[in-house]
Amino acid sequence: MHAGRVPILTFHALDDRRDVCGFSAGVFRRAVERLRAAGVRTVGVAELADAVRHGRPLPDRSVALTFDDGYRSVYDEAFPVLRDAGMTATVFLTVGSGAGERLPTLASREMLAWSEIREMHRHGFVFGAHTLSHRDLTRLQAAEVEREMRTSQAIVADRLGTVVSCFAYPYGRFDATSHAIARELFASACSDALGLVGPASDPWALERVEMYYFRTDRRFAVTLGRRLPACLRVLDVPRRARRWITSWRAGR
Repeated sequence: MHAGRVPILTFHALDDRRDVCGFSAGVFRRAVERLRAAGVRTVGVAELADAVRHGRPLPDRSVALTFDDGYRSVYDEAFPVLRDAGMTATVFLTVGSGAGERLPTLASREMLAWSEIREMHRHGFVFGAHTLSHRDLTRLQAAEVEREMRTSQAIVADRLGTVVSCFAYPYGRFDATSHAIARELFASACSDALGLVGPASDPWALERVEMYYFRTDRRFAVTLGRRLPACLRVLDVPRRARRWITSWRAGR
């Protein structure tokens, strides 16, 4: 694997739609089989962040699996596969008002119900906050950023009867304000920075591996090999350029 560093593999929905959220359920099943055959174990985001904060070595031959937004396919497709493999994941929920039984629709997909979330939680899945409305926090005032974070955290904690210590920024985007509020409210937060978690990582801006780039069997194999860090650096160049152009146009 990757000596001294751990990848956080980020998924959204497990289906065959060709948008940025889709990842084939079949490829996912085979990926889990490959991880298990290679002797790789899953760890939680909280465990990685805690090790970084306290300067402890990161676990060898490990990956963290995360699912953003809270799509129903996490329960239908990922949960049985991971449960049977003895693996877990961290799921970041966009909760809306928290009033309904099922989370509000995103990307025209059906979302998780709280009964499904509770079942997964009983089997070791960890649930974090992903705001109320999935808006870009870098475009909001500080008071609204805090409301999005704090209220979503409280809703998940109340529904599950547990402490909610981890957060994922919508779209992975954060600025000084949202980073500072995340530090106040959570023990860790995930960003969209492409990379592996290592000793120098920021616990409130953890790097991840966006699986949109690795959604075939052949490409997934790269995530287990030595080429992954170099591959992520190459992928990050056009990604940063697109972000810069978007920001420049927004500021004109």
